[in-house]
Amino acid sequence: MTNILGDKINFTANKLVMNTPRNTHNFFAFDLGATSGRSILGTISGDKVELKELTRFPNKIIRIHDKYYWDIFALFDELKNGLKTLSTLNIEIDAIGIDTWGVDFVYLGKDGTLLSQPRSYRDPYTNGVPEEYFKIVPKKEVYNLTGIQIMNFNSIFQLYAAKREGSVAINSANDLLFIPDALSYMLTGKKVCEYTIASTSQLLNPRTKNFEAKLFNAMGVDPSIIQPIVMPGEMIGYVMESVVKECGIGKIPVIAVAGHDTGSAIVAIPADNENFAYLSSGTWSLMGIEVKDPIINDDSYNMNFTNEGGVDETTRFLKNITGMWLLEQCRKEWESEGKSYTYSQIVEMSNSVQGFLSFIDPDDNSFANPESMLKAISAFCQKTKQKVPVSDAEFIRCIFDSLALKYRYVLECLKKIAPFPIEKLHVIGGGSKNNLLNQATANSIGIPVIAGPCEATALGNIMIQARGLGLVNSLEEVRTIIKNSVMPKIFVPQDTELWDAAYQNFIKQLK
Repeated sequence: MTNILGDKINFTANKLVMNTPRNTHNFFAFDLGATSGRSILGTISGDKVELKELTRFPNKIIRIHDKYYWDIFALFDELKNGLKTLSTLNIEIDAIGIDTWGVDFVYLGKDGTLLSQPRSYRDPYTNGVPEEYFKIVPKKEVYNLTGIQIMNFNSIFQLYAAKREGSVAINSANDLLFIPDALSYMLTGKKVCEYTIASTSQLLNPRTKNFEAKLFNAMGVDPSIIQPIVMPGEMIGYVMESVVKECGIGKIPVIAVAGHDTGSAIVAIPADNENFAYLSSGTWSLMGIEVKDPIINDDSYNMNFTNEGGVDETTRFLKNITGMWLLEQCRKEWESEGKSYTYSQIVEMSNSVQGFLSFIDPDDNSFANPESMLKAISAFCQKTKQKVPVSDAEFIRCIFDSLALKYRYVLECLKKIAPFPIEKLHVIGGGSKNNLLNQATANSIGIPVIAGPCEATALGNIMIQARGLGLVNSLEEVRTIIKNSVMPKIFVPQDTELWDAAYQNFIKQLK
């Protein structure tokens, strides 16, 4: 078998192995977040990797009859637009990888047709559903089987909500595909279920790495609706001939990367040893540690921590924290009023007002998808008898202070469970560029913050593709290349006594 670059490739056990060594390899990463997406060209040359953004586009929730959807067809068009842009550069590609946010999915009919647009995890149709499901399978049993934190939008509760609605799509479905698997299916015609994205569903047992039939049967869903698991680095298939012709590209192999964007991002942490925690910072903030085996016990259950699948048999033991969603929603409201702030302006505004005047719990249910984030923040402060922010700058400062202090709260919980000392916090993703929040986080948690790379998800996506081709042999080798390619910024704690006092006030609001 020969790829488009003329290098011979073996196809063995769903893996592509390069036979002819070369110094330079090119990869296409399609990275979708809950608010935006992009396609990226990654080039590995020697022991370094470089990125070039090809396209960027918004990812919007569509509201129809008070139901919230993603436009999977528009996203597939953006995937093809990225490939068309690539073709104009006359650069031949070794492989393609796709990662997205977690839990959401599409239904396929017997003929392979998508039966509906995927519902968004921000759709309130799952409100109150976990409590109903726990009447069938107790909450503690669900957690013990899956190790996943209880969140009302998890796939298990979306499926149960769809059954309760009498959804024609779920009742007619032959297959269920998570979002990255749906896009790879549209690209290749091959149906798979990638391990890391499946692990977000609260339907997978992290010990056996298989789905729990009991959890499907309890809500009247046939477990066979899910495809067999494939691991990161395995080959899915080749780009379909119709897409090859439309986009002007070669017949490129598509590799299953860590389909969950956080799974790909964690791969790109430039860590020296295991004694670290990470914060994948974007619309969501995901804070956790990397461990070999899942941690499922009374402490993890009571603290509502999650065990998601990682690369190379690792487990991502973490907690979801609402992240820059808070600020993004405020910015939308300000833009509708004709006020558009740049990032540098936001930093200046935050620094222009006094800190610690008011706090919010970023994970309060009122911030999940409010009609007005500004009103939701005001209502929280009013309810907790705090100063209500008035100016835009005060809202920004309230959000940043609250995030930094919530990070400390979660880190303190992690320290109680981690099987090793946590000596530093690696911040990766788009939030790693937020120097103001990074410094505030270091001040709050009292240990160094290592910020970067900001493009961790794309880097991880690309390096897993390279792993699938046999260009690197271990997670350690992957991270060595990452360390050679990026220059993280270090933030050391300052004003710790002031932040310690603020933390005590913040804890009162959580209670």
